[in-house]
Amino acid sequence: MKLIKEYKKTFTLPFREKIPVYIENYLQEKNNPSRIIKFYKRYLFLLINGQIKFESEHIKVEHKKILWINLSAPSLGDSLMDLSSRILLKDKDIDLFTSKKNSTLYDSDEYFSNIFTSIDHLKYNTYDLIIVDSYSTRTIAIKNKIAKYSEFVTMFGFYNGPEINRILFSFNRMNQLLSYKYKKNELDLITKPYLSISDSDHNIVSKKLPSNTFITIVLGGEWEYRTYKYWLKVISKIFTEDKSLNIVLLGSMNALSESEKILGTFEHKRKIFNLVNKLTFNQTAECIRRARLVMCCDGGLMHAAIAMGTPILALMARVEPRMRFPFNGIKRAIYSDANVNDISPDEVYLKYLSLIKDIS
Repeated sequence: MKLIKEYKKTFTLPFREKIPVYIENYLQEKNNPSRIIKFYKRYLFLLINGQIKFESEHIKVEHKKILWINLSAPSLGDSLMDLSSRILLKDKDIDLFTSKKNSTLYDSDEYFSNIFTSIDHLKYNTYDLIIVDSYSTRTIAIKNKIAKYSEFVTMFGFYNGPEINRILFSFNRMNQLLSYKYKKNELDLITKPYLSISDSDHNIVSKKLPSNTFITIVLGGEWEYRTYKYWLKVISKIFTEDKSLNIVLLGSMNALSESEKILGTFEHKRKIFNLVNKLTFNQTAECIRRARLVMCCDGGLMHAAIAMGTPILALMARVEPRMRFPFNGIKRAIYSDANVNDISPDEVYLKYLSLIKDIS
């Protein structure tokens, strides 16, 4: 009976408040052998390594020095969402252990004291508590190696189920670990990703942006169904009505060809500023912070925009806006079931006009 109860945790959420989750299709396949095998593997690994007895149900007052192990977030956006609730631990001394790629997000973080990407760098550190992202064998093995006898709490635990709103999950789980220190209305006011920008990044960005008001458009993407191909047409419509507007193009290497095409088309207007593949993620986030609004697809920079508090026009596919945004904040999204390219440039432009009017 105990194992059955534990297995149910792979697809159920124990919070007081409901949060967006895709549960229906998942439950139809909940007896998938691979998920059952993964659950037993993780449970046995905890048992064999003697870690079950060190798990705590709560973060206590005496837990002052904490290490947060976060390795389950594969992307920058997921990392921003999963670690967003660190703000609730501002009275603690917290270190972070994460991947090299994600670590760059937190170089100037105001909540994490130290960022580690190698176990060797943790050899001489001691902690009152370890926060592990899940019961994955990799994470537990690291905890076992660096702090075998320390208490620990887990964020996702056995949960390995359907898509969830990771921002809301992070805050609700952390609040639960803190014995529901915050009321719902208090939590809703602060629930969002957080990203700190260094002084040097502020200075670098200041020299690259137009002095007048501008909007930003994020080009490119890692996934075809989340990569919009019609930004050129949207920009043409915008310039038809507003020839004085400054537009800053942002994105990484996969957006280079599109940015060059756009720049070539509108070069004579001198109102396009191409910063694609010229900035770090945090520097790009600072550009977005200074913008009047950002237009983008679902991705890491959309989460950066939420963190920066910039009004957003987001194009989304397959995963609905309720799965990505917190409850608060200025946002506007256009959703397609299959592909963002099913959204017409006319629809994007009309939403743009509506949002500009709202924020004027």
